[in-house]
Amino acid sequence: MRRLLLLVGAIVFVDLMFYAAIVPLLPWYADRFALGKTGAGMLAGAYAAGTLLGALPSGWLATRIGSRRTLLVGLVLMSAASVGFAFGRSVAVLDGMRFLQGIGGACSWAGGFGWVVSLTPPSQRGKTIGATMSAALGGLLLGPVLGALARAVGPEAPFTGVAVLGVLLTVAALRIDAPPVAEAPAERPLSTALRDAPIRLGMLLVGVPALVFGAVEVLAPLQLDRLGATNVAIAATFITAAALEAVAQTLIGRAADRYGRVWPIRLCLVGALAFMLALPLPAAALVLATVVAVGSVVTGALNTPAMALLSDRVEAAGIEQSFGFALMNLVWAGGQVVGTIGGGALAAATDDTVSYLLLAAVCAAALWVMARPAARRPALAGERT
Repeated sequence: MRRLLLLVGAIVFVDLMFYAAIVPLLPWYADRFALGKTGAGMLAGAYAAGTLLGALPSGWLATRIGSRRTLLVGLVLMSAASVGFAFGRSVAVLDGMRFLQGIGGACSWAGGFGWVVSLTPPSQRGKTIGATMSAALGGLLLGPVLGALARAVGPEAPFTGVAVLGVLLTVAALRIDAPPVAEAPAERPLSTALRDAPIRLGMLLVGVPALVFGAVEVLAPLQLDRLGATNVAIAATFITAAALEAVAQTLIGRAADRYGRVWPIRLCLVGALAFMLALPLPAAALVLATVVAVGSVVTGALNTPAMALLSDRVEAAGIEQSFGFALMNLVWAGGQVVGTIGGGALAAATDDTVSYLLLAAVCAAALWVMARPAARRPALAGERT
């Protein structure tokens, strides 16, 4: 089990490192191909679009060929996308490779998380998911370093190196025994899942941080810039947030195992609500950077207990764990797309405060749902009966 956890952690680390490498490269590609804001946004958002499209097919694939094979498909697609991105000479090719990487990420995450969680007792799922999410955040931290290296020496060598890592991880996955096949998986997993109220709740909770981060990653850097923060300071704000969140994910996962899923979820939702209400207030860059860093940690920590809750309910409904994480991919990607595009467009038409207040209302609605009596049932809370 330890080898498998290390493998899946390494896969999500490499995937998100490749994903986040676009941050320092985006201005360079914008100048090179004369991209406007729309073109740059398409290049940055192509990964999430690929994940959105590939989410349900990856879950369907896992129910047909198993989680390990689905994971292998994802690794092959990621490696191919890395090579294509390394040698791409047009923005259309680069967009296509980011999109392909998003599909590969959907397969890797559905297969990898499904594989790990299917072998993890419910009482340890929070810790396991938290540890894997910490590895993912490590990839987000090093992604800009990879992008900076690619900008300095050219993209060919660094992104070919990512492809080589993908091949090595594929070999490692082949050396681990495939998980057992579920005895009686649901025949129509999507309709079964959507009829289950706790599964819908889990999907809602995964969607909250996706919506928040989609908007914050667009609006907060611009807000920091207006207050006089340098590019280095803006980057440092988000790097600090990711580093702190990597620690927080492990801690909140252990808490969700020990005390149940409900109260960590409520705590994170209260933090996310306070984050949205506080963002419009700072008049100094340092204060805003502190709000962004702390708020991002609390909001991002919601992912671990929400994913643990979703996995608990998916198992209870007789659905393959890989399909459950495919649903997670679907909601995450959809939230990212809506938060990024919708939050930015609403702020452009009105004001940043309007976007933040709308997101605060989403957090408040989710908190209200979690305060209802049904959310205190042991089966929903993840507590042992």
